Amino acid sequence: MTVTYVIDGSRVTGLERFWEVIGEAVNGPGGYFGRNLDALADCLGGGMGTPDDGDFAWEWRDHAVSARALGHEETARWLRRSVDRVDPTNRAAVRRRLDEALAGRGPTLFELIVEILTNGTPPGGLRLR
Repeated sequence: MTVTYVIDGSRVTGLERFWEVIGEAVNGPGGYFGRNLDALADCLGGGMGTPDDGDFAWEWRDHAVSARALGHEETARWLRRSVDRVDPTNRAAVRRRLDEALAGRGPTLFELIVEILTNGTPPGGLRLR
């Protein structure tokens, strides 16, 4: 039987709040399900609260609210914090992505998260409502 985790998009006000909301969706109050994009992808591989057989899906309610909260402005804020933490060989690429986000172009955090969730679940496993 497929387990469906509900992401309450109306509660997502930024990236930090997204991590709290998805953690609670899977593991209850105070739950963890990643605190960065790589960790989210790892959590989707199992062992972090989802069924071992991989039979689960996501329903992201009020996703349009989340899309705005995780849009270019929040993406730029995230990239600005990331630029000094990445390997020096990747800094120029992160700066280019930051410039794009500041100009309102390029993938947003919302789009990146949707891609990770889509790739980490069976086909049709992410429903945006």
